[in-house]
Amino acid sequence: MEPTEFLSNTPVLQDLESKLILCRKCPRLVAWRKQVAAAKRKAYQDWEYWGKPVPGFGDPAARLLVVGLAPGAHGSNRTGQMFTGDASGDFLYPALFRAGFANRPRTAARGDGIELRDVFISAICRCAPPQNKPTRDEMRNCLPWLAEEMACLPNLRGIVALGRVAFDGVLELPAFSGINKKELTFHHGAFYKLGNGLPWLLCSYHPSRQNTQTGRLSATMFDSIWQQAREQLERNG
Repeated sequence: MEPTEFLSNTPVLQDLESKLILCRKCPRLVAWRKQVAAAKRKAYQDWEYWGKPVPGFGDPAARLLVVGLAPGAHGSNRTGQMFTGDASGDFLYPALFRAGFANRPRTAARGDGIELRDVFISAICRCAPPQNKPTRDEMRNCLPWLAEEMACLPNLRGIVALGRVAFDGVLELPAFSGINKKELTFHHGAFYKLGNGLPWLLCSYHPSRQNTQTGRLSATMFDSIWQQAREQLERNG
């Protein structure tokens, strides 16, 4: 399957995407993503793996930004679209659909017709890391891309951080440098209204298989996050 060229239909996000997918700042991640894309998994031998940094995607007018950890080796690293092609996405997109943030509950490939409504999905790290564990330096190398995406979302009002790593990463962004982070702790459902023109921050467990299959994160718990996000957007614009 041949990926489409751009996920976004706006010039400013297309320009950012074209730069992001050329990034080679982290040699370990460049080598790993290429190795996985060349070897492939047996079930995906007919795929042409994306094998590049994965850009965020969604509604350019979004008021809500969803931030995950990193692409899956045979998920987003294969499809080129965040949370697409693995178990985490299979849990995320039905929840977004139920909350009215997506036009359909499933997406399997870049450009397959999924449309996000009032939501933009991104991540702390853009390249698939070995064992799904990017180093702190690799995450810091990648954070400027997230900051640039946020700057391209003029209507941004809130952020849902999927997992502690995403939560910590968001708080390392320059925009959040002036807040007292000692008072902010991660737990499922934690909500912080930060003031100073910053988007509010809502925390959720990551929809990884290790959380969903063990019952740490249920569909009901996840739905409550998106309902809370919806209520905040309706209350505060």
